[in-house]
Amino acid sequence: MAQLPELVDRVERLLVRHDELARTNALLLDQLKSLSEERDSLRSRLAAARQRIDVLLQRLPVEGEGPLA
Repeated sequence: MAQLPELVDRVERLLVRHDELARTNALLLDQLKSLSEERDSLRSRLAAARQRIDVLLQRLPVEGEGPLA
């Protein structure tokens, strides 16, 4: 019968560990969501910056043309 209290103790420890892991998992999922949103925002800003640079490059005079040629 000494095995039953040991088994109960192990099960209780496993339940505590399970709760800890569930909380950690929830925190990690929140962090993943936040980082994914930040990544998407940065990608959008990068695309907008590239578009602005492309517009500026198109406005540059071609060599041999323009007022300084």
